[in-house]
Amino acid sequence: MGEDSGMKLTWKDHEEIAWALIDKFPDQDPLRLSFPKLHALVCALEGFGDRPEASNEKILENIQMAWYEERK
Repeated sequence: MGEDSGMKLTWKDHEEIAWALIDKFPDQDPLRLSFPKLHALVCALEGFGDRPEASNEKILENIQMAWYEERK
């Protein structure tokens, strides 16, 4: 069966977001992204369903580090 389309990523899903970013932007170095750019990329992910204003610097840093670790 396919994925459950009712499941949306939220800001708490750091690792799942990191994998989605790797899939969508395989050549992007997460450490070269500003937090505003990273925020925009996460919000633009097809499976993302959280409120854009619900993020903060710590959340974005966690996503950035998860993305970096998964790319190694």
